[in-house]
Amino acid sequence: MKKVRFGRTELMVSKVAFGGIPIERLSVSDAVDVVRHAIHLGINFIDTANGYTDSEEKIGQAIKIVPRESLVIASKSFARDKKTFLEHVDLSLKRLGTDYLDLYQHHAVSNQESYTAIMEEGGAYEGMLEAVRAGKVRFPAFTSHNVASAMKIMREEKFYSVQLPFNLIDCEAAAEAIPLAKELDMGFIAMKPFGGGLLDDAGLVMRYLTQFDNIVPDPGVEKLEELDEIARVLESGEKFTANDAEVVEKMKAEVGSGWCHRCDYCQPCPQGITISAALSIESQIKRMTLPRIIAMSEKSMDAARECTNCRQCVAKCPYDLDIPILLNAKLAVWDKLVADA
Repeated sequence: MKKVRFGRTELMVSKVAFGGIPIERLSVSDAVDVVRHAIHLGINFIDTANGYTDSEEKIGQAIKIVPRESLVIASKSFARDKKTFLEHVDLSLKRLGTDYLDLYQHHAVSNQESYTAIMEEGGAYEGMLEAVRAGKVRFPAFTSHNVASAMKIMREEKFYSVQLPFNLIDCEAAAEAIPLAKELDMGFIAMKPFGGGLLDDAGLVMRYLTQFDNIVPDPGVEKLEELDEIARVLESGEKFTANDAEVVEKMKAEVGSGWCHRCDYCQPCPQGITISAALSIESQIKRMTLPRIIAMSEKSMDAARECTNCRQCVAKCPYDLDIPILLNAKLAVWDKLVADA
């Protein structure tokens, strides 16, 4: 698979990365097979996270058979303080069976509060710099779910790459964030290129993304045939067509009014509901193991029952979503999941 330059890191990475969430629900042997198949196809960029249960360990098992220098390995930490962040770095190294990480990302820095937390004295960024000095991390990076917040951080020029949601539906980053990454010579990782499971046409998804020459899509994959189809489209050189554009517009119209973009402009909720977490339950069902879904979502779904229909969130939502109605719909999905468990 063709390699592309990943911003000013000068790393040469495959045109698509391997995302590490879905292999959580595979057995160790099946997960190893999927990761090794990705490597066999020429995918050398692997992205996971400290918080993805046993994903790092499974990847660590899989990559034992290849030279470390042939891979670009990225992981992430949710830690906001220096001590916990450094503990996470060491844990990631141990699980992945490596003595350095090419990219380590402050995870989900999606608002000013979280950015301030990592940057203050004793914050995680101090830990990042220490890990870089120690040779444990090569390039500091961050992920975010909010384009406006991410662009402010990008302009600080403290990080070598940014990871944002980007796909043919959730395409806000195309207007300014992706051009800004190019201007700053930052790597850009397209998070959720399949919309967290919302999109299932690999050909259409990848043709859309290949229009942007400075991004690396990072799909979470758990099936060999999914990898084969992604690789086929990339290697074929298929272009995004006018017909594709019409299909995308129809999809946007269909998804439009009921799709949470997870920007969190609706927060805070007076009842303490984590709205985006509750509204993304179907995406989680497609991507994660049942125990992890329940562990992650039980609190937010129970909180969703406390909605009083005050509609403060509706007034703040830039996408005009009728959030109380959507919460009720997602609660029905949740209740069925729990009942069938």
